Amino acid sequence: MTAQTCPRQHQRTTMEIASLEPSLYTVKAVFILDNDGNRLLSKYYDKELYPSMKEQKNFEKNVFNKTHKADNEIAFVEGMTIVYKCSIDLFFYVAGSAQENELMLMAVLNCLFESLGQILRKNVERRCLLDNMDGVFLVVDEIIDGGVILESDPQQVIQKVNYRADENPLSEQSVAQIMQSAKEQIKWSILK
Repeated sequence: MTAQTCPRQHQRTTMEIASLEPSLYTVKAVFILDNDGNRLLSKYYDKELYPSMKEQKNFEKNVFNKTHKADNEIAFVEGMTIVYKCSIDLFFYVAGSAQENELMLMAVLNCLFESLGQILRKNVERRCLLDNMDGVFLVVDEIIDGGVILESDPQQVIQKVNYRADENPLSEQSVAQIMQSAKEQIKWSILK
């Protein structure tokens, strides 16, 4: 049969070819789960993939169940290529389409993990991650934007995140100064 005699077949092969063409939109999702499979952070870049929170959590639970006892670094779940890494009580996941290059996804995962290791001072565990969640989101946003990989060098990510932190007028030191000033004002108002 030719494309003219079977338009549906021709349409399908054209769509399959189009889906195999390279795209900048490499990453479909990034999520971090604790050792019980509970979500600590997640960003989904393909809104059609899992549009509701319930679908996202079901997907994450499915991925966690298939990976938390495995010794591999790559999994194929629900038609997705997933690379993952664990550290103490955290599981880091980067998901892409079924035909996505695992090395690209692994570069993103390694950049995320190493960047967070530097920000959290090699203390990559649940409590420390939760205490520094604003920095974690900054790191993710510096690495990926809308599913497009922006950076895969942890040093560059740290440099950009530190630059943003320096721009923030309420750095840790200034917050401490504000708190001390407030305490002193309260103390003087009580003494008067």
